[in-house]
Amino acid sequence: MPAVVYILGLAIFAMTTSEFMVAGMLPQLSAGLGVSISAIGYLVSAYAVAMALGGPIISAATTRMSRARVLVALLAAFLVGQVLAAVATGYPMLVVSRLVSGAAEAAFLGVGLTLAMDIVGPRLVGRASSVLLGGLMISSVLGVPLATLLAQWAGWRGSFWAVAGMVLVAGLAVLRTLRRPVTGGSTGPGNSSGPADPGSRTGAAPGGLRAELAPFRDRRLWAVYATGMLQVGSLFAAASYFAAIFIGRTGFAPELVPALLTGYGVAAVIGNVIVGRLADRFPIAVLTVGLGAQAVLLAGFAAGSRVPTVALVTVLGVGLVGLPLNSATIARRLRVAPNRPLVNSVGASMVNVGIAIGPTLGGLAISAGLGLTAPLWIGAALAGLGLLSLAPYLRRARPAVPTGGENVTPRASQPVLAGTDDHVVTGELRCSSST
Repeated sequence: MPAVVYILGLAIFAMTTSEFMVAGMLPQLSAGLGVSISAIGYLVSAYAVAMALGGPIISAATTRMSRARVLVALLAAFLVGQVLAAVATGYPMLVVSRLVSGAAEAAFLGVGLTLAMDIVGPRLVGRASSVLLGGLMISSVLGVPLATLLAQWAGWRGSFWAVAGMVLVAGLAVLRTLRRPVTGGSTGPGNSSGPADPGSRTGAAPGGLRAELAPFRDRRLWAVYATGMLQVGSLFAAASYFAAIFIGRTGFAPELVPALLTGYGVAAVIGNVIVGRLADRFPIAVLTVGLGAQAVLLAGFAAGSRVPTVALVTVLGVGLVGLPLNSATIARRLRVAPNRPLVNSVGASMVNVGIAIGPTLGGLAISAGLGLTAPLWIGAALAGLGLLSLAPYLRRARPAVPTGGENVTPRASQPVLAGTDDHVVTGELRCSSST
């Protein structure tokens, strides 16, 4: 795997640590800025809105710029956001810092994924995306707890300074790495596994805004977005309330909750490695099995939430399949649309829509008096809807067997995309004999 993929993963680790660490610093931020806990909670919403809206807008506005330069500029903008937070003199300044950081992160995810997928080529899409998304997983296991501890020891400003330092290191590494030529293949329908046009790698994306918007006329892309949104919404509808359910329903001592959530995070890291490898060849099959498992596990947790063993096993199972399914979603998306920053940025935005909708539905259900298990049932239902959304694209066919660049003949009994063009066979791109 090229070094730049791991460097991009480091940058995503730093960004997502900043994204999620506010939840662990609520008391310190509230006391330090003299505002209510709920006002600090709005910072999370502000960040999500900035990601959902800012990412696609920035990606569309930078279509004529070199991707390498865009990445460095976005890291610089994110760095500015962290410094603004660290020196914030009041709540409004912190809100501005979160808006700047959220928009920069969303656009960085879109452009970074595009560049990484182009560098590694279609055969390693799932693995490369799992490395990048591994930064997100590790931030939840390691970055956020460390940021919370640092906030308790050195104050909340220290956590923002620490993230700023990581972003600076990642930015310098990206700048140094992308100065050298990179090798790999472009990805997306109709592309071969051979060398990509330099403009589609570190240079500007060919075709400009018109080419960026063209893929959105394909309803299959919107189907991919819808499935991903339902899957993530299902996960966060439930996971946002795991701590409350552990204490209020299962009966775990509050002191055990951090360890339980760390176990969930470790399971997500392990699942990310497994899913990343399988998603390269079988994205639809992985999504089908994963969504089915997610629905069953969440329903099982809801039904057996008073039994500690059931709670532990089901939560670890959700960790294995929940966040890691993003790698399969990305791999599927690259089977139906070209690998372009706007396509990937909108994908990141749809994930944030799911993150916003899921917990909101869960909270409304609890407020309506349906109990702490209501978010789990909602999560199971959303996962079921995600599974149903795959049904029109499933049929029995024979999968492609990679042969190093030549056209291949499929084998029997593997779910594949139906109604797609000749370049999509069981989630594996057909490769021309150009190599």
